[in-house]
Order: sequence, then C-alpha cells, then structure tokens
Amino acid sequence: MSTLIPRSSFTLARISIISRPLICQACFHPHQLPIASGSRSISISARSRIQVDEPKKASLALRPEIRQQEKQSGNGKIVGSETKGAEGPHYQDQNHATTDILSNESSTGPWTMMNPIYTEQELDTIKIVTRTPETVADKAAHGTVKILRRAFDFLTGYKATPIPDEVLKQDPLPIQELRSKGLLLSHHKWLFRFILLESIAGVPGMVGGTLRHLRSIRLLRRDGGWIHTLLEEAENERMHLLTFMTIAQPSIFTRALVLGAQGIFYNAFFLTYLFSPKTAHRFVGALEEEAVRTYTHCIEDMENGLIPEWEEVPAPRIAIDYWRLPLNSKLIDVIRVVRADEATHRFVNHSLANLDQKKDFNPFALVEADAKTRGEKWGFTRKESSDFAQEQQLKLMKASQCQHEQGQLRIKQH
Repeated sequence: MSTLIPRSSFTLARISIISRPLICQACFHPHQLPIASGSRSISISARSRIQVDEPKKASLALRPEIRQQEKQSGNGKIVGSETKGAEGPHYQDQNHATTDILSNESSTGPWTMMNPIYTEQELDTIKIVTRTPETVADKAAHGTVKILRRAFDFLTGYKATPIPDEVLKQDPLPIQELRSKGLLLSHHKWLFRFILLESIAGVPGMVGGTLRHLRSIRLLRRDGGWIHTLLEEAENERMHLLTFMTIAQPSIFTRALVLGAQGIFYNAFFLTYLFSPKTAHRFVGALEEEAVRTYTHCIEDMENGLIPEWEEVPAPRIAIDYWRLPLNSKLIDVIRVVRADEATHRFVNHSLANLDQKKDFNPFALVEADAKTRGEKWGFTRKESSDFAQEQQLKLMKASQCQHEQGQLRIKQH
C-alpha cells in the first residue's frame, strides 16, 4: 500500500505510478509530477490544507449537534476522516494545460469520469481470487451468484473446461471439432457472453450511486465519497459494453434478452441495496470474481490460438482512447484491461461491503489502492481500509509540504 494514486472526477485517467513514488517526485522534480497520458493532472499543492483527523472523530453529518452526538456515541473507530478532500478533489484543483484536444489528432481527449490506466506489468498481476463467505448474508450473495452463473453458462453455451495439453499440441488445432462438442466457444458466442455480462454489470454502480445520492439529500448528510466511486464503476462497465458493441452489433434476440434481464435485475438489486447495501456490495464482489474468471478463460483461449478469428483484430478506437492504449494494440489487449477493471470492481466492492454503510467514509475517494493490490487481493478488511485511508492522507500531506518547501526554495533562488 505504498503507492499513491490521487483521484479526481475530471482527470483524464487514474494516475498509475507504481515505479515512480509521488513523494520522491515531488521532492526532487517539482516540475515533473507523474501524470496520466493526457493533458491535465491533479495539483498536489491544492491539497495543502488537508489535515489528518482522528478516525474516531469522523462524521458524515452536516448539522453540528448531530456531529457532536456521533463523536460522543463511542461506537468505535470510523473508516476515513472528516478532512479536506475526503470525498475527492474538486476539478478546479487541477493544472489545466492549453492543448486544444479538438484540433490535435494525437490527443485522445478527456473522459468525464476517471478510469484506470494500466502498465503491462500491472496487467500481469491480475489473479483469480475468491473471498470465502462468512456470514449468512455473504453465503446468500455468493449462492445467488452461483445460481445466476449456471443459468448464464447454459444460455451462452459456456463450459469452464480447460483444453488438455495434448490437444493444444496438435497441429493444426481441432478448433471446429472442439466447438461442435461444446468444449470451446466461437468468437460470436464469446461476444454474446460479453455483451450480456456487461449490460448487467453496469447496473449495480448506478443503482448504488442513485440510492446513496437520494439518501444524502434526504437526510441532509454527506456521503463520504461513495457516490463518485459507484458512478465511476457504472460508467466503466458501460464503456466495456460500448467497446464490445463496436466489434459486432447484437441481434434482436440479444437485445430482447438484455431488455428483460436488465428490467428484472435492476429492480431486484434496487430492493437489495435499499434494505441491505452491505449484501448488495458483497453480491457485486462475488459477481466480479466470476467476471475475472470469464475474461481469464477468454485470454487463455486467445493465447493458445483457439480463437483464430481474433488474432489480428485491432483494438477499437474507443478502447484506445478510453484506456490510453498504444495505437497498434490488438483485441486481446482490450480484453486484458477489461479484466483488470473487473478485478478493481471486485476489490472495491468487497472492501465497501466490510464497512459501516452509514458512517464510514469511502477509503478510495481520494486515493486508490495500487493495481497490484487490486489484482491480487479480494479486498480490504475494515481495519485495512481504515489504515489505508489514514496512511494515504499522511502521504498527501507530506507530498504537499515537500512541494511547498521546493516552491519556497525556488522563490529564494530567484
């Protein structure tokens, strides 16, 4: 948890600096802070007023008397704290470059909501991990996902059966024979599966964000940064769907399935989140575990030459723009970043499910865990989230102070 990745709802991308710690950069290269591959970055100096508060004194309430009551309630520590930037930095706290993105064809342009940008090393860290259910609600969430997974597999003709090594050594590969036996999905069936999966995956974040938004304005309380993260998740899943739709347009049958599934799932998840948001987040975490498995299986098939139709398919332009991929990227590169996104959603939702849904701040509102952690862990425990939030606030303060000192030194030199 040593990597610092600042967040902003208007940044071009999440800043990924696994090999370039922000604190060191701020101290020794004040003019060259690590930024995303676009034209705007977050100004660390804008956070100079961030102050660390004791977690046990945090409060989401706005009314002073309610805040005081919660401080004296003695219900234990709260994840996050009531500080500047606790719900993410403001878009005006950025350094705006003068590059005209409309006339510059080499610039991919900004996206309204931020999204992760990965290095090749980060993409290689993604692992299939599963959180063991502990409570009755956990078991219910995981059990529901398993049932939906079986129905989804039957509908799409999917079988999670590995192809034996002796078959993979054959030349040529018996692809058509494997497909006729139902042991291997064709490229059309993979797309069918992806489109159905992503049309459903974009629902939870929007439902959660909507309900928390309504709760915030209904109770006249702050949300603690949850809304932004949930809406970013919904937007990210929608971009997955739009990307796959540029490869092949869904049939009328697929559209009808999406329509029916979305109508049922939206209302079911809405009621679940309304009565038990913790269970809802656990359900999404388990769902994302299955998504990572699906994309991992597809990547392995492509690497083994089992989907020859996709070997030379270039990455869609929308994917190159959104994930800042190299211009010569292939479709397999797109699927790898989609899998990394799903691992992030897995990590975030399992972590949020461990928090107090009414009192805790979102530990990822201002700073996000590094890609390696998101790819290899199922999530943070509540204590880990609390430690992470406090640790990153201290790092931001140190980086801001270091940059301020460098600025004062430059002024004296001039």
